[in-house]
Amino acid sequence: MLRPGADPENVQMSDVLCDFCGAAWTADLPLIEGHQGSVICGRCVSVAIAETGESAEAGAGPIKCRMCLEERDEPVWVSPMDESARICRRCIDMAAEALEGDAETNWRRPG
Repeated sequence: MLRPGADPENVQMSDVLCDFCGAAWTADLPLIEGHQGSVICGRCVSVAIAETGESAEAGAGPIKCRMCLEERDEPVWVSPMDESARICRRCIDMAAEALEGDAETNWRRPG
């Protein structure tokens, strides 16, 4: 997401915020973009991976994923800061693969 008040014609790194924790994009914090400007940072992907096996919210019916915008009936990770920010397991895995594939990030999937 964009920081409130950011100039859409002149977006800076610090204007781009993680939808799940609100952290600003920096050279040390990689981000992955989803549909319609949704963004998740590497830290949140790591937490989502660690927690989806244990405390993922299982589908009690279709839940809309913030990243792919699809309604999916599968476990999702819910942001502790914003209950409406949910990411499906498929998008978690795709984000992890993209981060691991980018040599500049040095991001690694947690244990």
